[in-house]
Amino acid sequence: MRLEAGAIREMHWHSVAEWAYMLSGYVRVSTVTPDGQVYLADVGPGDLWYFPPGFPHSIQAKNTTEEGAEFLLIFDSGSFSEDSTFLLTDWLAHVPKEVIAKNFQVDASAFDRIPSHELYIFPSNPPPSDVASDMVVPNDTPVPYTFPLSQVNGTKTGGGTYKVADSRTFTAATTICAAEVTVEVGGMRELHWHPTEPEWTYFISGKARISVYASSSNARTSDFQAGDIAYVPPSFGHYIENTGNTTLKFLEIFKSGLFQDISLSQWLALTPPELVKAHLHVDDATIDKFSRVKQEIVGPAQPASTAA
Repeated sequence: MRLEAGAIREMHWHSVAEWAYMLSGYVRVSTVTPDGQVYLADVGPGDLWYFPPGFPHSIQAKNTTEEGAEFLLIFDSGSFSEDSTFLLTDWLAHVPKEVIAKNFQVDASAFDRIPSHELYIFPSNPPPSDVASDMVVPNDTPVPYTFPLSQVNGTKTGGGTYKVADSRTFTAATTICAAEVTVEVGGMRELHWHPTEPEWTYFISGKARISVYASSSNARTSDFQAGDIAYVPPSFGHYIENTGNTTLKFLEIFKSGLFQDISLSQWLALTPPELVKAHLHVDDATIDKFSRVKQEIVGPAQPASTAA
């Protein structure tokens, strides 16, 4: 979704959880919990927010950049439809004005100008630059509903970096988690699989190739570029290779509170060597090079050794 500077995504809520990743620009988000606790914060590029099912929330683009803001929205139901969003104006357009007045204990004339249909996205003045000055009351939720992933140092590997945001770090996000991955030229996300949850991959920049193994001698290889989406079912073995000449960046997103993967290299390295040799017909020197810790991202292939 993209909002021009100052534009508002109408106040609304969903019957499912909403998770978001900021692609560019800055927005101000807010929510109120069923206990009447409030949370309001600014979110910038590479940062996240999460709203549980039924939590009403707002999203407004700041004027930090002329282009406004763009963000990726994820919902924890594959059958979710934006048409099923509960919108403030759409609801009140279907409530008698006398009932609205009774609810708020004000004169009915106060609502003479409420919209007769949904606003969805509409222009407005940008919020004040200081988030504290925009608060009706100070934030008092037990956990934050935004997460500054951009400020987390990625774990460096031989072929890139990765950082994980799940319920162990972003405690509010109990049903959706993600890894932000960068792969340098010639590198790849190592051969692996995810035990119980499908992977939904969104490519932010660069070019990639994914090969998926689906058991029963079935496999498929596909190419991707920025803006593309991949889907890998649970337990399907796969890799993601950088096939371009720039750094590849993507998100691995899961309907789970915890990020989990199984590394092929680690599995084989921690299995009795005789078993591995019986399967793959490799020697001890080769097995000794298998990594006993997850590599996550590996660099370009090692050059073949030459005889003296």
